[in-house]
Amino acid sequence: MATAAPTPVRRRTWRSLPVVHQLRQSVGLQRGMLVAGLTITGVFVLTAVFAPLLAPYGYGQLRDADGTFGAQQSPSAEHWLGTTVGGYDVLSRVLYGTRTALFVIVVAILLSIVAGVLLGLVSGYLGGWLDRVLVVVADAVYAFPSLLLAIVAAIVISGGQSSLVGGVLAAAISITVVFIPQYFRVVRAETVRIKSEAFVESARVVGTSTWRIMTRHVLRNATRSLPLIVTLNASEAILTLAGLGFLGFGIQPTAAAEWGFDLNRSISDVTSGIWWTSIFPGSAIVLTVLGLTLVGESLNDLADPRLRARRRAADAPPPADVAVTPGGGLAAGTEGVLP
Repeated sequence: MATAAPTPVRRRTWRSLPVVHQLRQSVGLQRGMLVAGLTITGVFVLTAVFAPLLAPYGYGQLRDADGTFGAQQSPSAEHWLGTTVGGYDVLSRVLYGTRTALFVIVVAILLSIVAGVLLGLVSGYLGGWLDRVLVVVADAVYAFPSLLLAIVAAIVISGGQSSLVGGVLAAAISITVVFIPQYFRVVRAETVRIKSEAFVESARVVGTSTWRIMTRHVLRNATRSLPLIVTLNASEAILTLAGLGFLGFGIQPTAAAEWGFDLNRSISDVTSGIWWTSIFPGSAIVLTVLGLTLVGESLNDLADPRLRARRRAADAPPPADVAVTPGGGLAAGTEGVLP
């Protein structure tokens, strides 16, 4: 006897994925923004993963079998985007720069989530003097300009040395210092609200340990909004990394490729009419930040039920018994025909 195909179950499982679910909820311009953001972000991630295959040269390569590349060479068949003042291939450095950016984003956000969520959970649930101290420290850190705080952290961590570990890892950790207060404040506020709920009180009554309540009941409900913050913080991490590199706290070209550092070295080229050394790293920063921002803003709108209701109401067709009057209003009780 033939069995029924499990297509409906598989379809429901596929549609319940976070991004797919949000995409199905979106309508109109909001869906276009989300699709555009996901496309740009997907291209960014794929480029970072396959950069060694896509790049014609290494990020620190200065010569090939025919000799040295030459400094500030205009775009040609050998170098599609030209060469930099240091003699590096611009296309290769732009492609490899995606790997540096992705590495910094992943490390910074993972460290921020672990530290911020743990501190926010403990502070919001236990309260007392520990909560007051952590709130004061988080507010003090959050009051500083993010780039200035990242510069100070980079100097303390790496001593201003631009190496692979001292540059990439220091940039990621310095960005982590900026992001921790954001996750801390969000998780703490949700924890304070959730710990007074009935299911938490019931867990206390039956003798459940504090650690189990925090990890099993409170944590799961207090971190539902974190994916929205992650997408927005990813774009901020790109800008902070580029700012560090532009101000001289970036990474040496022999250690890794970084867009902000390349922009710093191309400042003098702009006044000489050499545009290709700056426009392509700058465009990479703008496009990456744009894609991540579009995804974050779209998810933020979809998380607000009021905005979803407004968009559905705006896109819904008028009822059949409502007609538009010559003055632009709606006339009820008609058959939808203009007079």
